[in-house]
Amino acid sequence: MKYKIWGEELIDKEAIKQMDNACSLPISVKGALMPDGHVGYGLPIGGVLATDNSVIPYAVGVDISCSVKLSVFDIPPKELIENMKRFKQAIEAETRFGIGAGFKGGRRNHEVMDEDWKVSPITAANKDKAWEQLGTSGSGNHFVEFGIFKIGKNEIGLAPGDYLALLSHSGSRGVGAMVCDYYSKIAKQKCGLQEKELTHLSWLSLDSQEGKEYWNTMQLMHKYAEANHELIHKHIAKNLGAHVLFSFINSHNMAWEEEHDNRKLIVHRKGATPAAKGQLGIIPGSMSSPTYLVVGRGEPESLKSCSHGAGRQMGRQKAKSTLNKQDCMKHLKEDGVTLMSAGVDEMPAVYKDINKVMEAQRDLVDIVGEFHPLLVKMAGGNEPAED
Repeated sequence: MKYKIWGEELIDKEAIKQMDNACSLPISVKGALMPDGHVGYGLPIGGVLATDNSVIPYAVGVDISCSVKLSVFDIPPKELIENMKRFKQAIEAETRFGIGAGFKGGRRNHEVMDEDWKVSPITAANKDKAWEQLGTSGSGNHFVEFGIFKIGKNEIGLAPGDYLALLSHSGSRGVGAMVCDYYSKIAKQKCGLQEKELTHLSWLSLDSQEGKEYWNTMQLMHKYAEANHELIHKHIAKNLGAHVLFSFINSHNMAWEEEHDNRKLIVHRKGATPAAKGQLGIIPGSMSSPTYLVVGRGEPESLKSCSHGAGRQMGRQKAKSTLNKQDCMKHLKEDGVTLMSAGVDEMPAVYKDINKVMEAQRDLVDIVGEFHPLLVKMAGGNEPAED
């Protein structure tokens, strides 16, 4: 099956090979590869794959419903520059970072915990773990950052100008990863794919009990991931005494049932953002480059999708062995970015140029606004990544 690639010159050959493998599956109907594409497990990051009545756990990803949320506050932007300590304290107080991090002894509350957590043996056994981690940010490329949001036209109900905004990146945390692992093992047993490069593409039929169970559990993890963001933003806004003027969230690790070419398909977006005509989306760069609020153009060949960010151009181990954190910190300071914490494997040098990525997908989205980070918090870099 042929598929279209956006920004092929920005994508490594191994990621393209992974996409080739995904499109060769008997259940595959249509695919696309976004310009932030890089190697993942099974389906590459930036891969979009439509299948016939089947779901691939690893084509959704380990971090089910990994998402980005933007909130614009009514606090004057100059406050961030003049009183940054206040914003640092709000981040420190209102979320947690790292593997296993949670609000032990002081759990957050959200109606998502009233959902049916018995939908899967994994969620049933780990509801308490999920509750402890509710409202947290995790590790890897997850972040919470303050910056300046710039908008030139009143397209989202905000007058043109500069605003203070909060941007977060989180997902379904430890339980989401356990769900992926559990159902992927079942899929491998059922599919029996022998080739090593194909095993992570094992699928579950949505007519099977296990397929239905995974699909329903994925929906619960989606709600849980959104609840994490909602609580982070709610509590930080309350801490600062801020009113939210605009807020938007989108997931970029999910499977959706959609209609394409007059046919119902299961569309997996792994590190890819929905971009139907008129649909808003968020595309982050790095901690020292812009994040773009975009509106989709509904391009059929991309399965109405766009990139989920800049995309990595350097692996974590290579970053740790080649990058000097002091030099990276110097560059961040020159860019006006205050870094609270992060590993060297998340420094700007590990990411592609977001503007080249955006240029490669001009036919997929239009830019509505820009967020420029000034205060960034990530996990400290001493733990393995979850992304």
